[in-house]
Formats: sequence, C-alpha cells, structure tokens
Amino acid sequence: MAYRETAQVRARKAAQRENLLQTAERLVREGGFAAMTMQAVAERAGVGVGTLYRYFDNKATLAAEVFRVATEREVDAVARALSGPGGAGARLEQALRVFAGRAMAAPKLAWALIAEPVEPEVDAERLHYRATYAALYRDVLDHGVASGELPPQATAPSAAALVGAVAEALVGPLAAPLADAALPDQMVAFCLRAVGATPSQSRQPQQNTTTGAVGAGGQS
Repeated sequence: MAYRETAQVRARKAAQRENLLQTAERLVREGGFAAMTMQAVAERAGVGVGTLYRYFDNKATLAAEVFRVATEREVDAVARALSGPGGAGARLEQALRVFAGRAMAAPKLAWALIAEPVEPEVDAERLHYRATYAALYRDVLDHGVASGELPPQATAPSAAALVGAVAEALVGPLAAPLADAALPDQMVAFCLRAVGATPSQSRQPQQNTTTGAVGAGGQS
C-alpha cells in the first residue's frame, strides 16, 4: 500500500516550513540577503542543513520565497492605504507615507527588498512586485484624472515613475545607519507634485538640518 501523509504530518511539515521562512527573514532583517545563507538559516532554526534542503532546493529558492512573503505584506499595506477615504491625492499621499514609514522602521529589510544585489530568482520577483505597485498607483491616478482632481496625464508612465522615485529616494538612506527625519515629507511632496496633487497643508515638508536614527521596529 502506498504511503499517504496524514493531516497531522502535513500540518507538522507546514509549520516547519513556516518556521524556516521566518528564521530566514529574521536574518535578512539583520544583514540583508547576503546574511541569509543556508548554513546560517539551519543553525538559527536549530535544524540540520539537510532538513532545510528538504523544503527549499537552494538559497535562491529560499531567498525568492522570503522576498515574496515580505513584499506581499508591504503591497497589502499600500493597497489598504490606497483604498482608504478621501480623494486620489489624499489616498496617494497616505500610501506613500505608509510605504516610507514601514521602510524606515525596518531599513535593512527594506534595502534588501528594494535594492540589494540578489540572485536572478529574487530579481524576477522584484520586477513582478514593482509592476504590482505601479498598477496600484495607476488605479488611483486614473480615478483622480477621471474626477478632474488630477491633471490629464498618461497614468501608466506616471505610476511607474512613482515606483522608481520612491525606491531611489529611499535606497541611499536605507543603506546607511542614519536618515534625515524629513525624508518622508520631502519624498511625498515631490511625488504628489509630479502627478499634480497637493500635499496636506499639515504635512508640508520642513527644512531640517538634523539627522536622527531611523526606527528600530520591524515591518508587520
């Protein structure tokens, strides 16, 4: 009789796989994908390297899955902000602030997701999610143009440009130990001006000559 896994065995394997993924992500949060070696993940998880290879063929496969899971959380956070109340400009502003705030709260992870040199498998995921972000931004821009809130524009390239602007504005500060506290306001103001929206009066960027440590909290 052929062996069939029981529900209990399947649940145990799923829990083990999830634990390995979470362990791998913690290493990425600490030192980027370069710190997420198969040996390091196995040691941190308290399992043999052979056990890890039973769930993931190689580092590239594991890294791509960590990237996918972590980025899905960020995409979901941006999507929720874009679906909130207010006009197109207000929703776009909120989404940009959510993205920047979460990135600066977990700078190592954010840098790894946005710009760290990675395996081709991870790069493929990165391109996919850049397109996902662009589609979310394009939807809100379409609504803004249709309602007359935003000036007529080709929303596809505008949305793609927003994705690039946000990434480029954050990548330097995220790779450094310190970041200008005014950066989110400056980035948001630039992006809104680029699409013809107006930043909230209460959140206009201020000239800031001081720098401070970014938050140490993690993304959730």
